[in-house]
Amino acid sequence: MSNAGGRKSHPALAVVLPHAGYMYSGEVAALTLANVMVPETVLILGPNHTGLGGAFSLVSEGTWNTPLGPVPVEEDLAKLVLDNCVYVKVDERAHSYEHSIEVELPLLQFYQKSLSIVPLIINDLNPDRLKQTGEGIARALIGFNRPVLLVLSSDLTHYEPEEVARSKDRQVIESVLRVDPRELLLRVSEQRISMCGAMPVAVGLYAAKKLGARRGELIDYRTSGTVSGDYENVVGYAGIIIE
Repeated sequence: MSNAGGRKSHPALAVVLPHAGYMYSGEVAALTLANVMVPETVLILGPNHTGLGGAFSLVSEGTWNTPLGPVPVEEDLAKLVLDNCVYVKVDERAHSYEHSIEVELPLLQFYQKSLSIVPLIINDLNPDRLKQTGEGIARALIGFNRPVLLVLSSDLTHYEPEEVARSKDRQVIESVLRVDPRELLLRVSEQRISMCGAMPVAVGLYAAKKLGARRGELIDYRTSGTVSGDYENVVGYAGIIIE
């Protein structure tokens, strides 16, 4: 499943990017970003792999350091997110040992030298809170009145045989392409799909839908088996543009 190289870069509301080691998923993420215009401000939503911190944990100030240089937090947008999202709190604990946001930063810096970010880790299964937070983020972006790209960080099925992973991931991808966060959450729950970033992706889809998104486009899909040669325990990676 791939549509890489079939379009030119242009503005988008959101992208879904994987966050595994670069040797496994870096090319999927890079190909996806190559197909959009990365603005100076990016709001990154990631899952919580550690259990640390609160349900919606935001970093509202400071600088993140990467091998390509420092990335400042966009404080004005962070404040708007806090003002418009009742469940989002300033909490850096969730970010202390979390990789799902930081792994995206050098890729984003490659395409945007003047990058600033608002990083938000999400760990809440309540569908109503996810919906309210996504719609609050949409209000914050409208109030910011400058271009912002939503980056939704997630890998897909974890450690299942290749055919099983591809079948389950197809269901996830279909829901994202339809910009249907409710269906996404239902499918992940009912089919027991081990997608680590279902919550941040759902929040991002609610935000994008509120901002007028109508469709998604799959840029690339692969599994870890391509690199590892192990097709019995693969992880799925998709790069999707929402517009």
